[in-house]
Amino acid sequence: MGCGTAVLAILAEMKGAQPLDAIDIDNWCYLNSIENTERNNCQHIAVYEGDASLLSGKNYDTIIANINRNILLNDMATYASCLKVDGELYLSGFYTEDLKIITEECNKHKLHFVENLERNNWVAAKFIKV
Repeated sequence: MGCGTAVLAILAEMKGAQPLDAIDIDNWCYLNSIENTERNNCQHIAVYEGDASLLSGKNYDTIIANINRNILLNDMATYASCLKVDGELYLSGFYTEDLKIITEECNKHKLHFVENLERNNWVAAKFIKV
């Protein structure tokens, strides 16, 4: 979610992950992701333009979402409903002071905090669905 240029999806495919969905609400990001996946000869990445509603009915081992706090909070129930038990949720794009509220929202959806990294007041956090 919030795939930007699809660089993480491309790397994931290079490491053997498949199938992959790369989703961004921004049209330029969507078009750039298509171009980048084609240039890297990716065969297992589907690129979509839109929001978390595109996840409906799907089931994932891993979800990576690099989006601001408010959208993460709004979409947390969707992420949790699409994530398999023991699935991993990686969140970034929010500030250190937002980690508590993000974790509280995750807890409501059986997403257990594992760890986080911080740099220059930005956070990346890992959660596991229990």
